[in-house]
Amino acid sequence: MPNKLRKISRQLHLWITLSVFIPVVIVIGSGLLLQVKKEVDWVQPPTQKVTANTSTAIISAEQILQSVTAAPQAQLSQWEDIDRLDIRPNKGVIKVRGNNHWEVQLNAYTGEVLQTAYRRADTIESIHDGSWFFEGAKLYLFLPAAILLLIIWLTGMVMLVTTLKSKYRKRQARLQQNN
Repeated sequence: MPNKLRKISRQLHLWITLSVFIPVVIVIGSGLLLQVKKEVDWVQPPTQKVTANTSTAIISAEQILQSVTAAPQAQLSQWEDIDRLDIRPNKGVIKVRGNNHWEVQLNAYTGEVLQTAYRRADTIESIHDGSWFFEGAKLYLFLPAAILLLIIWLTGMVMLVTTLKSKYRKRQARLQQNN
């Protein structure tokens, strides 16, 4: 039985590996970039720091929009252009992320533009989970690839265990022959 199990595991391992090769390479490559997103400015702009001023109130929504429109590179002119705000009072920074993946960082107390940069981390995340490719890729391509990757791992473990058992038995047989 172990030889038959090993043969079936090898066949499954081979064919499944070939079928999930591209999605797995995409997940690994994008995952590596996401692991270093805080260290690599090209992936995600670093968060600027401002001396937090607890005695001064954070700027208003109107001031946020006014400050963001002063950064022409980001091309954010109205609230509909903005995807989200990330307010970090302890760092004195407001990050304004546009639907176009541009990020404008503002001084939370004065409204001064601290940095304008293109943010690639969100795009890399959508590549990583498969949603960037087409509607349904996340659920119908990348999820099955992950399940198949688990099967590859299991068949690899079967091959490892059966190989180690076989080597152990051969060694025991040789030892008994020599005695």
